[in-house]
Amino acid sequence: MHKNNKVVVIIPAFNEEKSIGKVINSMPGFVDEIVVVNDGSTDKTAEVAIEKGSIVINHKRNIGVGASFHSGMRKALDLNPDVMVNIDADGQFNPEDIGKLIDPIISKKADFVTASRFIDSNHYPDMSRIKSLGNKVMSFIISKISGQKFHDVSCGFRAYSKDALLMLNLFGEFTYTQETFLNLALKNVSIMEIPVKVRGIREHGKSKVASNLFKYGYQTLKVIVKTLRDYWPLKLFAAISFLTFLIAFGLGIYFLIHYIKTGSFSPYKWVGFTGGFFFVLSVMTITIGFILEMFSRMRLNQEEMLYYMRKIFFKDKSK
Repeated sequence: MHKNNKVVVIIPAFNEEKSIGKVINSMPGFVDEIVVVNDGSTDKTAEVAIEKGSIVINHKRNIGVGASFHSGMRKALDLNPDVMVNIDADGQFNPEDIGKLIDPIISKKADFVTASRFIDSNHYPDMSRIKSLGNKVMSFIISKISGQKFHDVSCGFRAYSKDALLMLNLFGEFTYTQETFLNLALKNVSIMEIPVKVRGIREHGKSKVASNLFKYGYQTLKVIVKTLRDYWPLKLFAAISFLTFLIAFGLGIYFLIHYIKTGSFSPYKWVGFTGGFFFVLSVMTITIGFILEMFSRMRLNQEEMLYYMRKIFFKDKSK
């Protein structure tokens, strides 16, 4: 089944000389091409990857796993795959599980398949409680925004059909994992989670993405807010408008009760002015939301045109 489909694997890597060789050597025989994106490594990551027969893309400096994913995806599309898989270079995932991820794509059951560390309690990885909680919170947020139930939106082991790749339009440099879910869910791409067993703790070194949990949380939330702004602006600005309206309403009620009791606005005139400010802010915010909603529809039309242009471009390029 796999032999009739071209499978390309991309591996973003930053200073992973101790593990990248083992990851490449463990690839199943049906993998046709391996693309290693060397994200400004200062060790021998690139040399080891070349020695193992991989295609290597070099970034002059470290610019992030999100940017590395973009570079790998562009190269993968040049190779005209039926399925593209991305896997981390740190050895936490087992490359032999690639077959589990690509089977639903080959059988046309899904276009985007992600390994899930939390969908099955038997496969929970060995990780700190705060990291586990962070993953659960992010999965809850993405699920609520997209309207679909997801258990693991931060996993770096995934498979994409060529169609899903052509639809992707990502901008995050620090990370890409949550943005991918939102981008593809918006376009009604069929998404599936497959339970896999992972190590959870790196054999060598420390995670470059999640080493600082506060920075990771901030960067991830920034990506989510930007995605909401670009694709669901009315949801975002309506929520902000509702909160500011509640403040205005609460201050207004307090101000009115005081006036009814005393017949005077003093000494709480500031409450009235503040309530009025928040009311105007609420109206302005919802108005901005409606305006951005129009731009969002234009953006979706542009992305649909971009999808068809990519389809023609990469089809011609593969001849």
